[in-house]
Amino acid sequence: MADSESSQQERTEPATPKRLEDARRKGQVARSRELSMMLVMVIGAAACLVLQPYFASRLKALLRDNLEQRFETGLDSIDLVGALGAAGLEALWMLVPLFAVVAVAAIAGTTAIGGFIFSLESAKPTLSKLNPITGLKRVFGVNGLVELLKAVAKFLFVGSVATLLLLQLKQRFLSLGRQPVLAALDDAAALIGGAFILLSATLVLIAAVDTPFQLWQHKRKLKMTKQEVKDEHKETDGRPEVKSRIRSLQQEAATRRMMDAVPTADVVMTNPQHFAVALKYDQGRMRAPRVVAKGADLIALHIRRLAKQHSVPLFEHPPLARALFHTTKLGEEIPPRLYTAVAQVLTYIYQVKQVASGRTVALPEIEVDDDLTRRAWQRDATEAEL
Repeated sequence: MADSESSQQERTEPATPKRLEDARRKGQVARSRELSMMLVMVIGAAACLVLQPYFASRLKALLRDNLEQRFETGLDSIDLVGALGAAGLEALWMLVPLFAVVAVAAIAGTTAIGGFIFSLESAKPTLSKLNPITGLKRVFGVNGLVELLKAVAKFLFVGSVATLLLLQLKQRFLSLGRQPVLAALDDAAALIGGAFILLSATLVLIAAVDTPFQLWQHKRKLKMTKQEVKDEHKETDGRPEVKSRIRSLQQEAATRRMMDAVPTADVVMTNPQHFAVALKYDQGRMRAPRVVAKGADLIALHIRRLAKQHSVPLFEHPPLARALFHTTKLGEEIPPRLYTAVAQVLTYIYQVKQVASGRTVALPEIEVDDDLTRRAWQRDATEAEL
């Protein structure tokens, strides 16, 4: 029992395409929160820097309209609430371009390594998600410890860079209080945008470490045991006994169809006992005679019996029967190298049917290509050895 449990834990095989597809359908794909956060921060900071003139002009207009003009005209309590609401809406409209850029960055960061998926299975309520013991295992387990170490390392790294950056820009921030309002706004926007970009750039290093780790961890979680791989192959390709049964049924159906075609044949070539090949030729619809039935041993015996029952002529010629059996598949036309030999046989059969009873027709001297005969003998010998 213990051996079976330990073997189940030995997930040494990489995930199969079916396992990956099933996991993707369930919403289980590699994701990196650090990559998403990095893209949001960096692209957001770049957008703030690019849109700085736009934000500065809109902010100046907002302050001018809501401070200078309001003090000149005076305000009561009702006007103050309305002015505050109007200023808030205008500020939100001012930030719409930034929100749009950040939203695109968030989507790009989320789908960067796992692609875009929509799965309802991951949102289904399950008892395991409500189980407090399972939740505690996630928090205090190995994954929880790794996430805690990552958060502490990220905090220390970003905090150290932020501290050094504030110490470096301290005098410039303090000097903003001695400047006129409009000039201070321009300088503050430049300082904040530059500091924002530098802080966001630190997340690039964190994302560069976390993204490969998340890909590796995702592959490790989806690894399979050898038994799981075997079971999946059985489910995908079908169990051997089922496949064998299906093949046998298909062969039986094909044999029945083949036997149904024997009564329509023009001639059956025999070996005389080991092989039987039924040929049919319709001059108006066929370029060459076609094999409608073929078989060896018991199937050949059955073909000969059906041919006798339905008065289909039997023609015994071992080299030609063997060559037809080994060079032509069921339903195919005979090869061009056998045209002459088969034509002689069909001509002989037609002559026998047309002459009066009591008269005989001389047997044709049929010659089969030596190469075809040699190949047939070699194939017979190989099959006999097997």
